Amino acid sequence: MATLTPRAFWFLRHGETDWNAQGLSQGNIDIPLNPSGLAQAYAAASMLRNRGIATIVASPLSRAYATAVIAAQRLGLAVDIDNDLREVSFGAQEGQKMAQWFNDWVVGKFTPEGAESFIELRARAVGAVNRALGRTPPVLVVAHGALFRALRAEMGLEPNVRTANASPLFCEPGAPAWTLTPAEMLVPHRNEPAVEGAGTS
Repeated sequence: MATLTPRAFWFLRHGETDWNAQGLSQGNIDIPLNPSGLAQAYAAASMLRNRGIATIVASPLSRAYATAVIAAQRLGLAVDIDNDLREVSFGAQEGQKMAQWFNDWVVGKFTPEGAESFIELRARAVGAVNRALGRTPPVLVVAHGALFRALRAEMGLEPNVRTANASPLFCEPGAPAWTLTPAEMLVPHRNEPAVEGAGTS
């Protein structure tokens, strides 16, 4: 399996959906942002200003893509899609409550019927992020919570940690593990003009 390119990048999980609020497993079901999620996405976009971000790559699922578009409008950038950034397929567990089965899935003890295994997700996520990191840096990746658990495993971190909705993280390579720093803990380093209504692809 390929390893994660040791290059810093920004990661943003999508804003909240109704299924997030209800503790339901979304997987590949395309659940949109709810009003709270939209507000979170706008707040995240503001936190990403003046970071020098040059490239945005997102999951095709609408909750992540809409979050990316809001950030892109604020930063004056386009959004590129990588289908391999989509959330894991949870198969028979999609739409069901998150429970012990999820913890067993992360550690490789259980894979729901019709679902991807955690190791399959890890390989797919690493490939997608490596492609993104081949673009003009700094790169912002906008995707999903289970997918970021797979990336955490690749980064040498405890994988089964929930990533907050729409909370930008700066991911820096290191040994023995990467460092994840919330945007609010980093001082913006570059002045960028606000760009309203910038187009996306």
